[in-house]
Amino acid sequence: MQAKFEIVPFERPGVLYLFIERKYHRNGTNGTLYVNGVKNCHTIELPWKDNRSQKSCIPEGTYKVCKRRSPRFGNHLQIADVPDRDFILFHPANNAIPELNGCIAPVTELTGEGCGSESRKAFEPLVETVYKAIKEGKEVQITLFSQKLLRGEGAMERVNKVFALG
Repeated sequence: MQAKFEIVPFERPGVLYLFIERKYHRNGTNGTLYVNGVKNCHTIELPWKDNRSQKSCIPEGTYKVCKRRSPRFGNHLQIADVPDRDFILFHPANNAIPELNGCIAPVTELTGEGCGSESRKAFEPLVETVYKAIKEGKEVQITLFSQKLLRGEGAMERVNKVFALG
């Protein structure tokens, strides 16, 4: 029987934890986003294409999340220190391929591979939650992973690397 990693609600002082459990598809990457272990919304991203800039979702791993403001997106979020990538953002979008360049879009509902609906409705409360945590002095971390992480030989080493545990 195959192990399944389950996210459960939790809270730790000084840190807000975001998790995205991904499912990879040919035309996009779909996910479920959890805040401190509580399901928050779904996400869409580009398909995995070896971390190619503006063509691929980012690698699984744990990253810092920061506040960011721009004329195009207003208040939004940036994922820091992604290997070989810059300006990986959380911003509204409903279709990954034409609207995302490696970024992540929260959506209310998944409608297909890399597609969702009502992105702004999912995006705004997420930004409020993260901005509030940062204002309270908390660090915000995001971990992106998939269930395939647990399959086969070396699973624990992969888990430790992705979750920055070792």
